[in-house]
Amino acid sequence: MRELRNLDLNLLKAFDVLMDEKSVSKAAQRLSVTQPAMSGILQRLRDSFNDPLFVRVQRGIVPTNRALELRQPIKQLLQSAEQLLQPKIFDPQTAELTLTIACTDYALRAVISPFLAVLKQRAPKIKVAILAINEQNLQSQLEQGVVDFGLVTPDFSAPDIHSKDLYQEQYVCALRKDHPVAQQGSISLEQFCRLEQALVSYQGGSFSGATDKALAKLGLTRNVTVSVQNFIVMPEFLANSDLLAVVPKRLVENLANIHYFEPPLQIDGFTKTLVWHERTHRDPAYRWLRELMAEVC
Repeated sequence: MRELRNLDLNLLKAFDVLMDEKSVSKAAQRLSVTQPAMSGILQRLRDSFNDPLFVRVQRGIVPTNRALELRQPIKQLLQSAEQLLQPKIFDPQTAELTLTIACTDYALRAVISPFLAVLKQRAPKIKVAILAINEQNLQSQLEQGVVDFGLVTPDFSAPDIHSKDLYQEQYVCALRKDHPVAQQGSISLEQFCRLEQALVSYQGGSFSGATDKALAKLGLTRNVTVSVQNFIVMPEFLANSDLLAVVPKRLVENLANIHYFEPPLQIDGFTKTLVWHERTHRDPAYRWLRELMAEVC
């Protein structure tokens, strides 16, 4: 039994040309080889298929019955091989795939929500799965295909990971729209420290964060009485209390019942970064999705 590994697939192209031209010399011209080289190729074809394949006649060559049987299967095989070499064409309107994104609840509101609104218009058949991010596991999740995109801060890095900064975020003071302080427009640092406040502690249970580090440099502290583990509930807490919170601007900037303003001290913001693995880096679908997310942000 003959095995595929013993067949030079380049011979199939030569066979196809010989079938078209019915001439060894014309086939040699099309393949840019000498006539003796073409004769050698024909002999290798005969050896591979254990058949003469082409018989000399007065004007050129004619195919044997075996060659006629092989013509269509070989042509289809060559066409399939050609298609494999062509770049994948991505059409957002018809594309069907599932995109998995790992992110925080803040990024869910600030990035994913506006991203989905545009995505559903431009690529209606793409599904999106959102996972809670765990940066300790993110590298392996990206490698294994469990996650396609991660939304992180720039200090995340790992081998074979690509990244793109989406935007620079700033912190603002936020409280309910009808809070007495909302009418002032701004507050003093002394008043800021005195007001009852809430903060987000992702690890849970902490009453100190980036704002407190900035205050500590000034020898000051603030009155934090509520600590929660996620940002999503914070606007609701603020809307139903006299609490103030220092939060990322994109979390509250479009909420009708929340008033926000600049803090009375300098608090370092952060950059939101999109990361992905080398395995999807050149895929046209995932490249389009990355570009769309950057556009939305």
